[in-house]
Amino acid sequence: MIRVLLADDQALIRAGFKALIEAEESIEVVGEAGDGRQAVALAVEHLPDVVLLDIQMPVMDGIEATRRIAADPRLSDVHVVILTNYGLDEYVFDALQAGAGGFLLKDTDPADLLHGIRVAARGDALLSPDITRRLIGEFVSRPPLTLPPGELGLLTEREREAVALVGRGLSNDEIAVHMVVSPFTAKTHVSRAMTKLGARDRAQLVVLAYESGLVTPGR
Repeated sequence: MIRVLLADDQALIRAGFKALIEAEESIEVVGEAGDGRQAVALAVEHLPDVVLLDIQMPVMDGIEATRRIAADPRLSDVHVVILTNYGLDEYVFDALQAGAGGFLLKDTDPADLLHGIRVAARGDALLSPDITRRLIGEFVSRPPLTLPPGELGLLTEREREAVALVGRGLSNDEIAVHMVVSPFTAKTHVSRAMTKLGARDRAQLVVLAYESGLVTPGR
């Protein structure tokens, strides 16, 4: 059973998502929050697998709530998915940096919503190739930051290659083909790189790939 926490300041939106989710036998809603502070408290109380979190909420916004959830060791297995009205608004990039594992449109198809919850519960990033391209576009207007050399130096050559491919939006299977290795080996390279760089999930690995200059927009 996948446990979901809903956090949105609009009760009608929460009710709609809850009705849809609870129609599935394998997913349940364990709590509802109307603001970011309450979302963090309920996450600690219920330890959900997935938090569906709106960005613009009173008391504490979704970005700060995401940051606090990601920083709490008790919530290391909780995956935050941002709910947004737009394909990519000004807040989504900041939310990914704060520790969100991806995002879903509020008007997404019901089947896509349920699939997205299952993907997030597995710990995979909810970043479609289209969203990855938009993130790349953000970096065109934002000069890349540079990670301390020592951090990238922790990666092996193959791990650096895997991170660069993740940054380009490739799945583990696609990375395996590109690197001429098995999917398991590709996943291992990605997982080890995430651990060494302190990335919570693949979404943050995409951000790190560009911030470090490992991948450059347009290349």
